[in-house]
Amino acid sequence: MRLRQGVLCGLLLALLVLVYVERSLFLAIRAQAACEEARPTDALVVFGAAEYNGAPSPVLKARLDHALDLEERGFAPLVITTGGSGGDRRFTEAGVGRDYLIQQGVAEEKILADTHSLTTAQSVRAVTLLLRGRGKHTCLAVSDGFHLYRIKLMFRSLGITAYASPAPASPIEADSFLCTLYSLREMVDSTLWHLRIRY
Repeated sequence: MRLRQGVLCGLLLALLVLVYVERSLFLAIRAQAACEEARPTDALVVFGAAEYNGAPSPVLKARLDHALDLEERGFAPLVITTGGSGGDRRFTEAGVGRDYLIQQGVAEEKILADTHSLTTAQSVRAVTLLLRGRGKHTCLAVSDGFHLYRIKLMFRSLGITAYASPAPASPIEADSFLCTLYSLREMVDSTLWHLRIRY
């Protein structure tokens, strides 16, 4: 009987700790989402989102338009777009992002595209290699606000100093339900990353 009570108390305590930690993590994700850290760095990094037959989705377009504004304001001499094909046989998120920025007037030689990464972790690792290969070590990450907490953690773990700049016109951040849903998903993904379960 006492053993059972001890196990139940231990489980309850573990659950309370988990709830506290996850709540703190959720609040950290939301705090980062509201934080604009734009400053001069070695590169702007635009994290991928869906593309539709060669055209950026509204989410990707919001990220690209924000990166375009930052590039025009001189925050970095280099822009890196990320994102693989996601099953599309013709286009990649990074390629569509690169083409969009060129169409908007960014010089082609200022853009690098990581067209192979399929996850945030893969994108961070690929960008890190691109930066190190050029002797660079700082970047300004552009994505939806909910995404930036984990991005910064991943870059820091690889020795890259990343600052965050959330896309202000993100359709996800403008929808309170979607914003909460995606932030909760980030909370789970961040926990799994901390536990080294998902890379």
